[in-house]
Amino acid sequence: MSAVSEQFDAKVFVDSLPGRPGVYRMLDSDGQILYVGKARNLKSRVASYFQPSNVQPKVQALIAKTANMEVTITNSDTEALLLEYNLIKKHRPRFNVVLRDDKSFPYLHLETNHDFPRLNFYRGSRKEAGKYFGPYPSAGAVRETLQQLQKLFRIRNCDDTYFANRSRPCLQYQIQRCTAPCVGLVSKEHYARDVSAAIKVLEGRNDEVSEELGRRMDAAAERLEFEEAAQLRDQLAKLKVIQAQQIVTAGADHDADVIAIAAANGEYCVALMFVRAGRSLGSTTFFPKAPFAELPEVLAAFVMQYYLERDAPAEIIVERDFDEMQLLETTLSQRLTHKVRICSSVRGIRARWLEMMHTNAEQALNMRRLARAGIESSLEDLREAFDLEEAPNRLECFDISHTGGTDTVASCVVFGVEGPLKSDYYAAMYQALTRRYTRVRDGEIVKPDVLLIDGGKGQLAEAAKVLDELGVGGITLIGVAKGVDRRAGQEQLFLLGQDTPTILPPDSRALHLIQRVRDEAHRFAIAGHRKKRAKRHSQSILETIPGLGPVKRRELLKQFGGLQGILRAGIDDFIQIRGLGRELAQVIYEHLHPGR
Repeated sequence: MSAVSEQFDAKVFVDSLPGRPGVYRMLDSDGQILYVGKARNLKSRVASYFQPSNVQPKVQALIAKTANMEVTITNSDTEALLLEYNLIKKHRPRFNVVLRDDKSFPYLHLETNHDFPRLNFYRGSRKEAGKYFGPYPSAGAVRETLQQLQKLFRIRNCDDTYFANRSRPCLQYQIQRCTAPCVGLVSKEHYARDVSAAIKVLEGRNDEVSEELGRRMDAAAERLEFEEAAQLRDQLAKLKVIQAQQIVTAGADHDADVIAIAAANGEYCVALMFVRAGRSLGSTTFFPKAPFAELPEVLAAFVMQYYLERDAPAEIIVERDFDEMQLLETTLSQRLTHKVRICSSVRGIRARWLEMMHTNAEQALNMRRLARAGIESSLEDLREAFDLEEAPNRLECFDISHTGGTDTVASCVVFGVEGPLKSDYYAAMYQALTRRYTRVRDGEIVKPDVLLIDGGKGQLAEAAKVLDELGVGGITLIGVAKGVDRRAGQEQLFLLGQDTPTILPPDSRALHLIQRVRDEAHRFAIAGHRKKRAKRHSQSILETIPGLGPVKRRELLKQFGGLQGILRAGIDDFIQIRGLGRELAQVIYEHLHPGR
């Protein structure tokens, strides 16, 4: 249902609305959605926007731009909530609170369809068979936990194909990270006991594992099997170290998310902590786009948009009450196999969790402000260094990565006054500048103030040629060439049209900003190049390493469990392989990690 006329008549439109639940949309003169809202009573809610007494800044700004309205009547409040969520996610209206960071959180995954299950890092939809533990706030947190469990219980992490084709223990066994079930060095029963203990630790049942290890240690000592008793003693000591690191604890069956919010100067930060099996898995922060919004509205929008996209724990602890708490509880419970409770009035350890998250949110906002201030100062120094008319607001930098002229990848990274704008990063395999700036010319993406090219006058001239052919002007082009010794701080900066380079002092903030943007472009290009190279010839990447023959290649793949294991290894790891000296180990590492 919509009001379609040259002059929007609010009174006529409101009079036509029913007193039923639904979703309303406010549109501008071009038909773009400005705001999406839901209502239990459409007539009452929409009418409130046009009351003379409603002088809220957000309402006044919204009404001034509204040229049309549309509504969709729903059968229930829950249906209205889900429709509102889907429309906000699809259109991202400028006046709605919108989560800009669509984070996907990783898990630990235990495969259960194997006699010797493996524990591994997992990100994505949880459709594969097995047990999942998490979510964790970062990949680093998962890997740290995985590393601790491998040291403690020596559970394998290799894939099934590698496992099935082993004839002798790999390096993981030698460094005591695996019990080598692939070659029968541990029984199925003993391995299952270790897996069970690892699960108990992940479920917060550390005390049970400690008691079991203590009983086994005493029994081994009574049997005079002192070597086994010493191993169990060391295992128990490692477990106590892990317990000591888990500073936030609750009941072992307690799963909760803790959410606090802070605001300053029109910006908002939401801090979220994951508590699973009574222990904190860590926290993360979000910075939602929320023009003219109040704290309760931002909090409500965050809970809706975040949990309608993901599974919710049994308890969501929020810092304050907000509208639609009960509706969200009902909706989330209907979507899951367990009841979800949203609460704000808490005491004891829950209150301390909220206090800690609020401090985190305030600190994150402050750090964001300081980072922005630092970047703004650097942009001003850049203006002075190159005598620009005004400080740039947007910089782009192109970098090229290749191996001997093959698998070429060009990357473009974008920086603004807030730092890296990763949603605008761009990678292409062919004619990257032409493709990118054709879109700039056509108005599809924002034109930068400054374009950095990783290279000297030759690369700069090529970039200028592309922009000239496309008819794109008004961009300052700067070439960033490495110094004589190719060391940071010796960069030569070529401004298009100038023969002599500009050399900024090593402590220049403008230089530091250029280095940061250039290094990010290089990292992004290397990552894209590595993916393309691996996709093209997977393990044949090893065939391009000089001095590495087929026998040594096979030995590397055996010892490290495949190409991914080799990529994670360091020079000292390579040296341990029979037949590889330090010189060849250095060559292998540098070939696999160009630019490091």
